[in-house]
Parts: sequence; structure tokens; C-alpha cells
Amino acid sequence: MDSRDNSPITVNTAVRPARMGDGSGIAKLVNYWAAQGQMLPRTLGETYEHLRDFYVVEDDDDIVGCAALHLVWSDLAEVKSVAVDERMQGLRIGATLVNACVDEAIQLGLSRIFALTYQPEFFEKLGWKRADVMSLPRKVWNECYRCPKFPSCDEIAMILELE
Repeated sequence: MDSRDNSPITVNTAVRPARMGDGSGIAKLVNYWAAQGQMLPRTLGETYEHLRDFYVVEDDDDIVGCAALHLVWSDLAEVKSVAVDERMQGLRIGATLVNACVDEAIQLGLSRIFALTYQPEFFEKLGWKRADVMSLPRKVWNECYRCPKFPSCDEIAMILELE
């Protein structure tokens, strides 16, 4: 995202729950990728409203990866806002963050989780399957109807069955 020297990148890929001080870093990272057309933008207000949903990875106090597990219903949650700093691509940060969301979903007793993405291959490598977005009616009517792309969503629905 920003220019730094070209020294080898070493980052601690430890995932942790987001804290209040992470809100602006999460929003900056998500909105960087949104500006590239790779995900939907999130306001800083939305980020803080859902801060408890987020996991992050940081490098020198910069947020370099984030993902959120957002509860939708008693048996369903969405993994959303998966973003990794482009300088950190290929270090399995995204996979580590998604797996943290999966682990939490299992602990919560959810039967399935889903994601809407422009990167289905990423999720397929983690064992997720493509699905019809209309198989997610609670998602569609709970949040999607507010999206500027509704009802012509071009994201691909991915599902992971947890049972």
C-alpha cells in the first residue's frame, strides 16, 4: 500500500482479535482493496460498529491483514472483509485469518459459514465450495438489499459446511 524499502518482509502472522486502536487501519486496508474493485467499501463507522467481528495481523503496528466473522442467524455466519496488504501477499496471512474465523464459528456451534468474494479460488484452496447466493436468503434480505450492486451482485458465494 505505501512505499517502504525493498528489504525482505518478515512478519509475525499471529492473529488476534481487533482492538479499538485497529479500526482506522482495518478501514484503510479494506478500502484500499475496495478502490481496486476487489471488495465492497466499509465506512469507518461500520468498521467500529463491527470491530468485535474482526481478527487482524499487524506488522510494526500497521494492520496488514484482517477478516471478520459476522453472525447472521443461529446456524449461519459470514466471513467478510478479508484483506491483506499487497506487500504481504503469499505469506498465508489471508488463510490464517479465515481459519481463525472458521475456528470461532466451530466454537460457536454454527453449522455453516459463507463468504461473498471476487476470489473464489482462494476459498476453494481452503476447502470451501461455490454456492448459489439465493441459498442464503437471510443474508440477501438482511444486508444485501442495502448494497448498491443488489440485486445484480457479481460476487461469488462460497460455503463451508462445519458439521
